[in-house]
Amino acid sequence: MTQKTAATADDAARAGEPRRRLRPRPLLPERMRTRTRPRLALELGFTVALYLAYSRTRRYVPRHETAAMHRAREVLHFERIVHLNPELVLNHAVNRVDWLIVGMNYYYATLHFVVTPTVLIWLYACRPAYYRAGRTALYSATLLALIGFTFFALAPPRFLKSQGFVDTVVTHHTWGSWDSGHVSAVSNQYAAMPSVHIVWSAWCGLTLAYLARRTWVRVLGACYPLATFVVILSTANHFLADAVAGAATLTIGFLFQRALSGRPAYALPDAEVRYGPQSARWWRRREPKEQTAPVPEGEGTGPAAGRTPGESPGPGELTGKST
Repeated sequence: MTQKTAATADDAARAGEPRRRLRPRPLLPERMRTRTRPRLALELGFTVALYLAYSRTRRYVPRHETAAMHRAREVLHFERIVHLNPELVLNHAVNRVDWLIVGMNYYYATLHFVVTPTVLIWLYACRPAYYRAGRTALYSATLLALIGFTFFALAPPRFLKSQGFVDTVVTHHTWGSWDSGHVSAVSNQYAAMPSVHIVWSAWCGLTLAYLARRTWVRVLGACYPLATFVVILSTANHFLADAVAGAATLTIGFLFQRALSGRPAYALPDAEVRYGPQSARWWRRREPKEQTAPVPEGEGTGPAAGRTPGESPGPGELTGKST
């Protein structure tokens, strides 16, 4: 009976405890899951290696042309079947407003290469506790996108002139035309699937929305990928399917980072490694203050003052004398 009673008590105690979720073990060992700032030379080496990997995709451009054009027609046909093909409507509507489409052309050609490095440098300099995780998610998604370019070449909608699309860069003679020699020599014009513009802009938006301190910066971060989405469709540089694939690619990058480290990329660090006393203060959980019941007048002193409700009085309280 005694053992049965003890087992029942243990079961009741376990039932009162919150159930712990099973989490997979991180792929990286503990020593490699540090939140300290990595060496700058190592980060530059990663960046150069990623650029060289992109450069190698240029070798496959000539042999991909026929397949890329065929896939572009298939993607457009599929989007029309499911009635999710806003590219042509946006392309024609925005193309009628010269100042707007020219601004979008420059937006597409420049901000992609300005905002992302700026946010990455800011993360390295001002939020070092989050840098490794953020960089891993970004580089993993970018590398996955390069694999997509190599094995699934896709022409952008601007190449489908027979379907009515307008190449806004060529039509408005915007600087950095894809037909110019210096641009075509360093770009892969069949690298539409997935959209790296969406991968990078969504990464910047999430990073700023989670880690920036000022509200207006967080708002700009949230709006940046939305504006990029409108631009890539209006300029006929990407299909809607490319944008969806870009968002999925970034999601895989963040999931891969979590599998390596065992925690979300922008989870609040431990107290000993937190960057600054005000780091991520806008989303830190506030612990509720402990509330104490008011003490009625005349009951704040005496032997029973510190006794909890239900506790039996001491011998001194029964006799009225102190022990």
